[in-house]
Amino acid sequence: MRTPQMPQPLTAHGLLPHNSPPLSLRRSYQLPNKTIIRACSSGLQSFLDLSCESKPECLAIDLQWHKPSNSSSYDAVILGCGPAGLRLAEQVSARSVHVCCIDPSPLSAWPNNYGVWVDEFEAMGLEGCLDKVWPMTTVFIDDRKTKYLGRPYGRVSRKRLKTQLLEGCASNGVKFHSAKAWKVEHNEFSSTVSCSDGSELKASMVVDATGFTSPFIEYDEPRRNHGYQIAHGILAEVEGHPFDTDKMVLMDWRDSHMGSEPGLRPRNGKLPTFLYAMPFDSKLIFLEETSLVSRPVLPYVEVKRRMVARLRHLGIKVKRVIEDEKCLIPMGGALPVIPQNVMGIGGSAGLVHPSTGYMVARTLALAPVVADAMAECLGSTRMIRGRQLYGRVWAALWTGERRRAREFYCFGMETLLSLDLKGTRRFFDAFFDLDPDYWEGFLSSKLSLGELLALSLSLFGRASNPSKLDIVTKCPGPLARLTGTLALQCI
Repeated sequence: MRTPQMPQPLTAHGLLPHNSPPLSLRRSYQLPNKTIIRACSSGLQSFLDLSCESKPECLAIDLQWHKPSNSSSYDAVILGCGPAGLRLAEQVSARSVHVCCIDPSPLSAWPNNYGVWVDEFEAMGLEGCLDKVWPMTTVFIDDRKTKYLGRPYGRVSRKRLKTQLLEGCASNGVKFHSAKAWKVEHNEFSSTVSCSDGSELKASMVVDATGFTSPFIEYDEPRRNHGYQIAHGILAEVEGHPFDTDKMVLMDWRDSHMGSEPGLRPRNGKLPTFLYAMPFDSKLIFLEETSLVSRPVLPYVEVKRRMVARLRHLGIKVKRVIEDEKCLIPMGGALPVIPQNVMGIGGSAGLVHPSTGYMVARTLALAPVVADAMAECLGSTRMIRGRQLYGRVWAALWTGERRRAREFYCFGMETLLSLDLKGTRRFFDAFFDLDPDYWEGFLSSKLSLGELLALSLSLFGRASNPSKLDIVTKCPGPLARLTGTLALQCI
């Protein structure tokens, strides 16, 4: 349901790290000077006939740069300057750990948008990095039923958040190196990162924050059981739209737009997509057609065709495309080998929510936890290094409780994969009728395994008879795998 910050996404909702960033969401917008827009004629044509080009934009922040002529040894080297990498660098450097960040373009603006629940950013003191807040969110179950959620939703200002993190890093003495990491080699107590410019940096710990397709993170099993979230989004100037500007549209599962597209309706009935929309004003809106999760991935061209049909049905005529987003996020699947000689954070560490695609807020919140574990080892007089160092830091990120909860969220993903459009509607109808502590905690990855089990019982009790039949007939396999995995983890 994130499309939020956040894979190798072509972009992202939810987090995603930089170096090859990821997924979704928005702001009270003035058209940036950097954006060059070319539009064909308007009328009833598709927004696909419009094109946009954005010049790369760099932030003007005075950073300390790594100099290969000096000592190239650090306590920690962090690969990637997306939200995950910079947040960890800011936090661990504040704990007197000597850090260098490696990224091909550390000052470049993040290309992907991020949407978050406001309370999550408030809990981290980052509410000043939100540039648009909607006091309510809307879920359209179908043409007859709409739910209004009283949980404020916000769009992250990419510029504000990256500026704040970079300035924190700069004031803490973090060094930056503009290059791409090509290879990481490990000795007993240190590692060496070889870069595209021929330089080598040594560190007691290497942290990978480059995203889902990192070559440096090892897995015990192939990632063939991923689900995939795919989406296409545009920030557009429109002639008008039918949405309330004080409500963010979290999900629109209506399919009345398929009436004029008989070729699309059967496929959408089996593998549904929904609209995610952020209306900034009556003429400016972010629109994103999203496949919540599918396996195999829904073809990208089909997602765009469905979006064209939906906007035409809603009477939304796009005048200009200001930004566009193309997103692909692997969800669920196996965790990395724990521990291993490269530490992960963000997408490379498996932090994406297996049922929703959300990741940014959770990654930002867990970075201080990882930083504490790193500082305890790297900053101590005991000088803990090597396998013991990596073991302690991985264990701090993926505690037994978090791993068990993730297995449950993967069960949630498998449940969603088994549902068609009608089943998906029934599921979310019951889900958003739960006590807010349940659905809010589920979406924010805050529930313990016990609370998740209580949520399941409550959800089953509130579900309609057809939805209960879905659960009974389609979930035994995933439930058996969940039970087996939890039993193994408890041995």
